[in-house]
Amino acid sequence: MEQRNFGDTDLKCSVVGFGTWEMGATQYGDIDITEAVRTVEMAVDHGITLFDTAEVYGPFTSEELLARGLGARRKDVVVVTKVGFAYREDAKARGRAAIAGRDASATHVAAHAEQCLARLDTDYIDLLLIHWPDHKTPHDETMGALEALKQAGKIRHYGVSNYDVPMLQECERHGHLTANQVGYHLFDRRMEAAVLPYCREAGIGYMAYGSLGFGLLTGAFTPETKFVDWDWRSGGSAFGLPLFEGETFLAELRVVEKLKTFAADHGRTVAQLAIAWVLGHPAMTVGLVGMRNERELVENTAAADWRLSEDDRRVIDGFFEEEGVATYVDAPQAR
Repeated sequence: MEQRNFGDTDLKCSVVGFGTWEMGATQYGDIDITEAVRTVEMAVDHGITLFDTAEVYGPFTSEELLARGLGARRKDVVVVTKVGFAYREDAKARGRAAIAGRDASATHVAAHAEQCLARLDTDYIDLLLIHWPDHKTPHDETMGALEALKQAGKIRHYGVSNYDVPMLQECERHGHLTANQVGYHLFDRRMEAAVLPYCREAGIGYMAYGSLGFGLLTGAFTPETKFVDWDWRSGGSAFGLPLFEGETFLAELRVVEKLKTFAADHGRTVAQLAIAWVLGHPAMTVGLVGMRNERELVENTAAADWRLSEDDRRVIDGFFEEEGVATYVDAPQAR
């Protein structure tokens, strides 16, 4: 599989990354945990060298399961995790109910990095990200904490997630970010307006989460699809966009049907089209994809060698125009 460097750093990984939000098993539909862990074990053999997790996935369970799945192969891959949430003391609180707020203070970052190291059963984290800006801690304080962890050998690289350009610029005044991880997929192109161009110019790697539109681009949904109450998609909104709401959802499904046909004409699946589209952006380092079983693993990794032409991308854009479906390029970024 193709390998790309993160911006202007020496950190390199496969263009398809293994996302583990689903392995938290508290916010993202039904998943067979045993099979998901087995899929982690197989992923390295399929060319995947980056695994992305976060302490909030569960919280905490995704990191533990990833460590179990990687085992001795941890040394062969890039492990990414994220800190920046505070948690309630109630041990029974799970999913969103466990979150007490955001915290990017130096004390919090240092303490929670240690906890991530323990859950991941590793001596170092390849890339540690601040999951969301907390809008109160000065960026120089957060960057100082990350740099201290790097100097101590506890992390190799650091970055952020869900930061906009002014935040990135302020962080860059106090260090150098290896990566910014923000959502990007066919139905959400907000990052094209400013964030992606800035990351490319500044030598910051870009990690796209939600490459499959949080399930929209798998081809598995129908107009009758309903989400269980504890699935975060049941509220209709996805990071500030109405992707799973009423008529918007139905129109998106019509676009997906056209994308399916286009992909089939190329001997591919709609999921492979979606991944190839993300990877085609010149600022992209890695597209993150959740993989629950071997079938999804094989399908998703096979997308890495599909290069969409400019004509292909224009045809794809035409499907959105025909159905009047927004791609939200000019919509505000979730904060």
